[in-house]
Amino acid sequence: MTDLRPETRTVHLPQPPLNGSRPIATPLYQTSGFVFEDPAVFADGMKRPDGAFVYGRLSNPTVRALEEAVADLESGVAAVATASGMGAINSVLLALLRPGDHLISQNAIYGGTASVINDLVERFGIEVTYVPEDDPQALREAIRPSTKLVYLETIANPVTQVADLPGMCGVAREAGLISVVDNTFASPILCRPLEHGADVVVHSTTKYLSGHADVLGGVAVFADDELYRKIWKFSTNLGATADPFASWLTLRGIQTLPLRMERHCANAHELALRLDAHPAVSVVHWPGLPSHRSYALAGKLLPGFGGVFSFDLVGGREAGEKFMSSVRLALLAPSLGGVETLVMQPSTTSHKSLNAEELARHGIEEGTVRVAVGIEHVEDLWADFARALS
Repeated sequence: MTDLRPETRTVHLPQPPLNGSRPIATPLYQTSGFVFEDPAVFADGMKRPDGAFVYGRLSNPTVRALEEAVADLESGVAAVATASGMGAINSVLLALLRPGDHLISQNAIYGGTASVINDLVERFGIEVTYVPEDDPQALREAIRPSTKLVYLETIANPVTQVADLPGMCGVAREAGLISVVDNTFASPILCRPLEHGADVVVHSTTKYLSGHADVLGGVAVFADDELYRKIWKFSTNLGATADPFASWLTLRGIQTLPLRMERHCANAHELALRLDAHPAVSVVHWPGLPSHRSYALAGKLLPGFGGVFSFDLVGGREAGEKFMSSVRLALLAPSLGGVETLVMQPSTTSHKSLNAEELARHGIEEGTVRVAVGIEHVEDLWADFARALS
């Protein structure tokens, strides 16, 4: 299947063989454990991720199907599915970092990830240095003997800076560091960071991969089998394992991922252009606009610019709050990647744990509004936005 394009591979997901036939849809194995006749096979299955299915915390056929599907889409060797996106991020960071280690992160990252890093600094003495996401030289200069890991986001949450993945991951590899990339905002349809030199890719499958606002899940995909087995062992001990029903729903969502991403990106493009020209809007943060700092880099790295953007209104926080309380079609709600358009204020929600200095480093104003664009008709969305702006 690797010679086929992602649009085809998302439809024809891997299926376990069943004595010469196979189901069209992936079966749901809603069971906590499996029965054995051979004690040796039972014992072997407890030791490794590719052994017999033994216990739901270690492995499950439906969860395995999701892991194999996302690993295939991301050009990885294997994946570990988790109960949430933060489960994937914590599994990777906690497994790879030790007290006294040094972590380098790009400036703008998801607020939940920033909170985890701050906690690692406070409780375990992890040191962290923040650098621009598009400056390999700044990354090179930040490396210390104690540096272990580089953390990036393909498209940053929420002001959508695009990371120079070839440059940043190249510097990390030269220095023997592990590079971890959150690819949630791009999805494997727009970017596959492992192909640009990353070692680990993480997703909140809650978002675009599942795509229907009815699932919590995460996944970490690996370029190296040894690293995969290390994270699998830690993640299963941590208890961050994905639920089979959530995995089954996510597999259903993946089959329409290319179609949805095309509409998400097209709608975002039109809305961003119109907002950028509106007198009530001071700035729009979307890498598809020539005014965005990542415009040139995004054009080289991504075939589409994503379905999320942020903008600031002339009236600041008060104007942003009025806008969010005035929309009717768009919904005031958390998350992204579903079929519905959602709006929220990052400073009081997704990035609420950050202080004023940290918000400024992320490029977030108090009144910044984040829009996760859905797949509705764009003219209906614009009519809703125009009413709210007026």
